[in-house]
Amino acid sequence: MAPTSCTPGFNWDGTRKGTPTTRTLRIDPNSPTRLLRSAAASTCRFCGNHIEWCYRTDGSPVPLHPAELAATNVPPPKRWHLASGIAHPGGSGSSWCRIAHTALCPANSPHTGATTPTLTELRRTLALNTRHLANNGFQPAARGSTTPKTDPAQIEPAPPQRPIVHMLHTHYLAPGPLPHTRCVAQTRTRDRCRNPVTDHSEGRWTLMPVEPAGTAPRHLATHLLPTEMAVYYLSDLPYSVQLRWRRQRCAVHDYGTAADIAVTEWEPFDPFLHHTHIHSRIPTEPPTPHPHTPGSA
Repeated sequence: MAPTSCTPGFNWDGTRKGTPTTRTLRIDPNSPTRLLRSAAASTCRFCGNHIEWCYRTDGSPVPLHPAELAATNVPPPKRWHLASGIAHPGGSGSSWCRIAHTALCPANSPHTGATTPTLTELRRTLALNTRHLANNGFQPAARGSTTPKTDPAQIEPAPPQRPIVHMLHTHYLAPGPLPHTRCVAQTRTRDRCRNPVTDHSEGRWTLMPVEPAGTAPRHLATHLLPTEMAVYYLSDLPYSVQLRWRRQRCAVHDYGTAADIAVTEWEPFDPFLHHTHIHSRIPTEPPTPHPHTPGSA
């Protein structure tokens, strides 16, 4: 007998009553990356086109074009492939590959190196999309500023808006003031953790020499850079603590299995690209504690 509206456990149309069960997705504990695929989708701040953030083997993020391309249409030096969520340069032997967004971004024009008609047409399509976005209010971010800096001796040293942090024997540029650098872990409510990464008792301010990046051309005007810069020094801490800072995790989510809901925001410091963030004096004002810091008022 067919179920009716009076049959217990069935609706009027014959479907079963009760809320459908949903499947909860989790990150495998052995996964080499903690970044959720939904969190990897983003847009380029220079051209507005869609990108996907992926991590390299060294933990640094790389923006990839969201679509796969035929390997025959991409020169070998520009091929990328994904293995277990990690981006690797070069092809994987497959007939398909990925390509970095920087090789297609209209803001990087003119592009150098080997190219193909398919990539040329794809760059033209992205450029037209950028123009369409600009007509609708999109404002691309500036790649650099040529505004001369104020003499540090004429102002009172205050905590920099984007301080330089030294950890794991590398200089990094923070995304913002240290008390407001948030953890990237996902909470139980599927939101981003509001705890800050920093603990003001962990690091210390010090002066370190300004050294050009190893990839910077030697013919640049190195003599125009300051000789010393204020750095938030973390290399005195244990390796595990420095690794937590580099992963941009708070102490609560340090050893947890929570996935990353956002990409880490540390930038490898380059004195030529980030010269506006160099400060020659150690800040005298202690950073203001973040309101979500455990134990703060």
